[in-house]
Amino acid sequence: MDLCEQCPSYIRAIAPYQPGKPISELAREMGLDEKKIVKLASNENPLGVSPKAKKAMERELADLSRYPDGNAFELKAALARRYGVSPEQLVVGNGSNDLLELVASAFLAPGRAAVYSQHAFAVYPLATIARGATGIVVPAKTFGHDLPAMRKAITPETRVVFVANPNNPTGTFVPGRELEAFVASVPQDVAVVIDEAYTEYLPPEKRYDSFSWLARYPHLIVTRTFSKVYGLAGLRVGFGVMSPKIADLLNRVRQPFNVNSLALAAATAALGDDDFVKKSAAMNRDGLERIGAELKRLGIAFIPSSANFLTFRIAPVDHKPQAAAVYDKLLRLGVIVRPLAGYEMPDHLRVTIGTPQENERFLDALKKAMSLK
Repeated sequence: MDLCEQCPSYIRAIAPYQPGKPISELAREMGLDEKKIVKLASNENPLGVSPKAKKAMERELADLSRYPDGNAFELKAALARRYGVSPEQLVVGNGSNDLLELVASAFLAPGRAAVYSQHAFAVYPLATIARGATGIVVPAKTFGHDLPAMRKAITPETRVVFVANPNNPTGTFVPGRELEAFVASVPQDVAVVIDEAYTEYLPPEKRYDSFSWLARYPHLIVTRTFSKVYGLAGLRVGFGVMSPKIADLLNRVRQPFNVNSLALAAATAALGDDDFVKKSAAMNRDGLERIGAELKRLGIAFIPSSANFLTFRIAPVDHKPQAAAVYDKLLRLGVIVRPLAGYEMPDHLRVTIGTPQENERFLDALKKAMSLK
């Protein structure tokens, strides 16, 4: 009998995650000059890496023959000071994806279930199905989370609820007051994971302090990443804040040395680079406004976004989808965006907000791809 047939059926049923197309891959496929390609597919920071993080990595190079600090002492201490939590409440991961996987490992198994929204981050179903658990997908409301419906979807077998705020790939946002009310309504034997990968991009009027909720809701887990506004996507480092009891469980299933030395040093330094974060967020707001205004002028519908990307709709022609064709044309013009058919949004594409020059390059290419002026 084929060895692979011995793999559990729920593993064989997983559809692999499809990342954004790398610049080097497009250059090889299309024969394009890498330097002329604009990648706006993976919600990366167009400003690059924090200068303070670069210096911290340079200092760390001499000790790369040593294993990293498996307990992430310095980074946890910096996070604890920054957010007013204790180091015992913190778990550090290989990107915030790692934290989502750790939660699934600790609480999900065959016979258990997780609740998440339609059009939400692809890792939620991946992490759920990989544990043999059941994914309960709640239909989205205006492309965002329908929290009342998600609460009703919780069953006695449910052990985890995933909420992305802002949501990827739609950019939708749940106000803090509504989100806290939802957390309070969920039974305390169900973990509520609030995935805040894009929270640093929120304008002041949308900000809320989810960390302060932890004292009232011991089943709450908040995850964040250094991959977005901090510009450390290539290093893979994120963190979660939760009760010490949950942190202890996640550390039991966490791989030893799951975050490398360069990532730990860079994240610790980046956390203190407020100027870089402010500059990144300000440029993102300007880019959102510019691209949104031009899409509106062109008559292209889009979902208002609270993150660092914009999801827009390519209208079908004679009932025939056009998004895939426009995506392919953009590739040939050297602009990489993200198709969303895998998120049950076959008529939509997602574009990351880039530098002003990259944004104009995208808009010009989009007009050519759609034969617009």
